[in-house]
Amino acid sequence: MPNDDPSVRLTAVRRLYEVSARMGAGRSLAETLQAVVDGVVDGLGFGIAVLNLRHADGKFEVFAVAGSPEAREALLGRVSAADIFDADFAIADEWGGLRFVPHERLPEGEVTGWVPDVPVSDDPAAWHPLDALFAPLYSPSGELVGMLSVDLPEDQRRPGPIHRELLEIFATQAGLAIDKARLTDQLRAEKARLEASETTFRMVFEGAGNGMATIAFDGPDAGRVLRVNDAFCRITGYDADKLLGTRLPDFLRDEEPGQSRREFDEVAAGNAPYRFERLFSQPSGNEIWLGGTAAIVEQGTSQPQILLIQIDDVTARKDAERELRHHAAHDPLTGLPNRRLLQHRFTSVLERTRATGRPGALLFCDLNHFKLVNDSYGHEAGDHALREIAARLSTAVRHGDTVARLGGDEFAVLAEDIAGEDLTTLISRLESAVSRPLPNIAVEVTTSIGTVPITPDASDLDALLHEADQAMYAAKHRRS
Repeated sequence: MPNDDPSVRLTAVRRLYEVSARMGAGRSLAETLQAVVDGVVDGLGFGIAVLNLRHADGKFEVFAVAGSPEAREALLGRVSAADIFDADFAIADEWGGLRFVPHERLPEGEVTGWVPDVPVSDDPAAWHPLDALFAPLYSPSGELVGMLSVDLPEDQRRPGPIHRELLEIFATQAGLAIDKARLTDQLRAEKARLEASETTFRMVFEGAGNGMATIAFDGPDAGRVLRVNDAFCRITGYDADKLLGTRLPDFLRDEEPGQSRREFDEVAAGNAPYRFERLFSQPSGNEIWLGGTAAIVEQGTSQPQILLIQIDDVTARKDAERELRHHAAHDPLTGLPNRRLLQHRFTSVLERTRATGRPGALLFCDLNHFKLVNDSYGHEAGDHALREIAARLSTAVRHGDTVARLGGDEFAVLAEDIAGEDLTTLISRLESAVSRPLPNIAVEVTTSIGTVPITPDASDLDALLHEADQAMYAAKHRRS
């Protein structure tokens, strides 16, 4: 998976959403474990995934394998001592929550376990069949519940930062899903063995690591909270006495009208647990993301139905996803929109231009003498200068205009509904903004700007950028 391709990043995020949903969709423990390894192979770009489940005595057992029949035959069911990973982790690199053991650090002759039979590349950045990448899996309480190991990245290279972050997010969700599946299996076993006795349910309910609540589904108290566990109070920030008797939808923010009512109806219509992610208002006014499931619990023909809610705080994961989406659309050095986001905004501007008939303009800005900054002061100073110039350009344009970095010392400005003197004034402001002295740099940096109108018959951003580029060179020639 190429780590610097924005389109691939967005595809990976979408695939991550899909496999995470399948992984935690109210499955049994065995189904969840297989869904975890299948999700790694199907959605995260690794050829092989192996999941060791940690038993109560600390030992690890291979419970699920995906991607290789040979690996499955060799590894499935293998039980290892509690310290099986200690030696590897002692020589591993820490990649956030991941642990990477490069093959060159392995003691000669001490390779154990199954090794894929694939060619070895001379490229030091290539993935070696003896490389090992581990993702520890934790429950919401911080208990180690398993170890996920992955192999054979599809691009045959050691994973970069974005790929690692996706795997780490997935591992967090996998730990929660495994913990939830274990609890689900416990609840099912207890229900079958003791016919869901109130005593057993209360023990599981109160001892759960994730938040749980029961809500009246029908009858005179329909929609009101009947019971919450300590974890539910800890996650939401409310004491139990502040929640009991209230309507849970009153704490949720509807992203569109009637959302809570429709979700309530979805639960009523479905046989499987309903998955949701919603913004929840804490007593401080702070909003967090809750992710969880809702399922109807039958209490018998003579009693009203209740809704069992299980929740976790998924704010960190939502923030990470939002950050990934930002990285995919913005230049990492300056924070300006990149070419992908420029294309998206150009499409919107063109639609409005065709509707109004009023032209816009695309400006191509190239910095003059910027190479002297890098040559004289070094690339770190050059990066600081680029960020300063990017900020100046953003301040010089009108509200609603887009400044994008195309790469190197080239920028583009997308301006809607502008022509004539207004365009001349905008160009003058941009030139003036760039030409001001840069802090601690004696090189006089200026800009040459080429413009091309955006008319209703325009269609291709690349063609307009090429025209603006040619106009920029003409302007640069006139300056020289």
